[in-house]
Amino acid sequence: MRPFLALVFASIFSCASMAQTHDGMAGMAMGHEAPLGFDATFDATGHLWVVDTVGEHVRARRSDDMGRSFAMSTIVNPTGEPIYAEGENRPKLALGPKDELYVSWSQPRKLPWTGFVRFSRSLDGGAHFDAPMTVHADRAEITHRFDSLAVDGKGNVVVAWIDKRDVEAAKASGKPYLGAATYYSWSNDRGATFAHERKIVDESCECCRIALARAPDGTIDAFFRAIYGDNIRDHAFANLPVGKDMLKVERATFTQWHIEGCPHHGPSLAIDAAGTRHAVWFSAADGKATIWYGQLHPGDKPTHLATVAAAGASHADIAVDGKHVWIAYHQVSAKGLELMLRESSDGGTTFTEARAIAHVDGGSGWPKLLLWRHRAFVGWNPDGHFRLVPTELL
Repeated sequence: MRPFLALVFASIFSCASMAQTHDGMAGMAMGHEAPLGFDATFDATGHLWVVDTVGEHVRARRSDDMGRSFAMSTIVNPTGEPIYAEGENRPKLALGPKDELYVSWSQPRKLPWTGFVRFSRSLDGGAHFDAPMTVHADRAEITHRFDSLAVDGKGNVVVAWIDKRDVEAAKASGKPYLGAATYYSWSNDRGATFAHERKIVDESCECCRIALARAPDGTIDAFFRAIYGDNIRDHAFANLPVGKDMLKVERATFTQWHIEGCPHHGPSLAIDAAGTRHAVWFSAADGKATIWYGQLHPGDKPTHLATVAAAGASHADIAVDGKHVWIAYHQVSAKGLELMLRESSDGGTTFTEARAIAHVDGGSGWPKLLLWRHRAFVGWNPDGHFRLVPTELL
């Protein structure tokens, strides 16, 4: 990494420098930046699917050889449109039980930091995608962005996002309102239509990604940065019912990080077959930049709390298979950007020492852990060239 960028990254992880007063531009790919944001997953037969962007188009690609080459590449939106494609705000991908491919992304609007959440689907194995639709009924020129996408155990499609309609309503009535709200919607007809959006919670962080994970009962859980009191930005947890069942939101982390702005640093969540909620998140409370691991107990403090990494570390992802837990993250140093890994073989009670599994001198989109046949891989795109990094020691 160039020395200037290394200094920029190092400065980001001090509490003082992260106290932004706006929801900020770090979530938007500026004209001079390469669109490094991507998402990836394996299908049931072991094909690797990757979504990213090419100009004003979302692209879906399929690899039959673990990412070495791509046998299929399809433009999701043939009619180009602006697309957020960087950092926390990038296209998302999820697969349905009948080989459906679902893709979501956020579309910038004319005003700064505004957007619409967009969605498209393929029912023919990725050869063609339906014309994109806007997921939410509210069409005000405000923030609807930082979308997250998941499919529940019944095949329902769930989309969650950050939304500022309640901020505007509070302003109009002269009432205070911190951050933004978090909303979601769902489709029970394979993405043909979406239900009218439902609010998860008021006063959540305005630019941190929302982690979605499927629970053992097939429902979708959400883990996201919320605001408590006077800009204490910890995390909340909610199960997202598909329908009108009661929605309960509970505090899930208690680092007491006070920051008057959004750190652009969302969490990750993985749930094992026993229902243990393994999570990683970032905090810089007391000026100490830290990636934390813990097992969530909504309404109470996490257990097995452990420091994953400290200064210079960022954007962790987590995956679990039985008792095996993997955590991947970025580590900035004077030598460049390292892709780091820590593992647990005892269900998160203890972790191995951190080790670097890949390196780039430039930049990369945030790492994405993928599981296939009890093995873990990290999707990574250093300098915009996607690769699948194995986690096993050679």
